[in-house]
Amino acid sequence: MRVALFRLCGAVALLSAGFVMGRLAPEPVVEAQAPRVFEMRTYTTNPGMLPALETRFRDHTLKFFEKYNMKNIGYWIPTEGPMADTQLIYILSHQSREAAAKSWSGFQNDAEWKKVSSAGGGAMSSKVESMFLEPTDYSPMK
Repeated sequence: MRVALFRLCGAVALLSAGFVMGRLAPEPVVEAQAPRVFEMRTYTTNPGMLPALETRFRDHTLKFFEKYNMKNIGYWIPTEGPMADTQLIYILSHQSREAAAKSWSGFQNDAEWKKVSSAGGGAMSSKVESMFLEPTDYSPMK
């Protein structure tokens, strides 16, 4: 009985110490995320060109975006409706609108990118739309 009581007291002491230590431990440091802007782009492809555009993005474009400080957030294709076979929608983040302009300029003037984008025999996209977005105060992603 004495041994069981001793073990019980020891377990309670360990749990209490762990609780107190956890409560007294400093809060984890969360670094503030630098402000950024998001850019949503929609590419509408020429008929039958979506697979080729996806291959180019998968194999090349994302790497070039990173090279020019554009952060890849996500890429989507519609699963239904009239644009399901012709649209690629994606979101990038930039440090600012000015940084975005500088990044796009570098990207578009990159000699290696020009070679990659001219390969494939013709224009893949018939329309490119860009929209800058700002997160709301209640958005989980900032």
